[in-house]
Amino acid sequence: MTNTRNTRQTWQRAAVRDLLEGGEEFRTAQQVHDQLREVGAKVGLATVYRALQAMAEADEVDVLRTPDGEAAYRRCSSGHHHHLVCRSCGFSIEIEAHEVEAWAAKVAAAHGFTDTGHELELFGLCRDCVAAGAED
Repeated sequence: MTNTRNTRQTWQRAAVRDLLEGGEEFRTAQQVHDQLREVGAKVGLATVYRALQAMAEADEVDVLRTPDGEAAYRRCSSGHHHHLVCRSCGFSIEIEAHEVEAWAAKVAAAHGFTDTGHELELFGLCRDCVAAGAED
């Protein structure tokens, strides 16, 4: 997932990359910005947006749209996969693609479609948020 050709490596992008490394939750640009500021990084929100966009274009991060339409980012394993994402805290689990692929191919074939593609993210509440009384 590291297609870094033609992307300028800056300290800001490195700070964003380091912050996202190893995280299990998707984060919005605002959340990334807030967390960077908390650790003392003097970086602007627009710079964070640009860094995340460049990282997405270089396949360094996965991007999904939250239920309210906002982009959220996470460093993930390489290869095709999907996510199960908590609507409350952003915690996510990677889902193996093979089950989704089989279902998508079956549905497409049943309707006479070929050369199909898809995007799929599942949203719900994780165990911790349910235990804490988080609401949808």
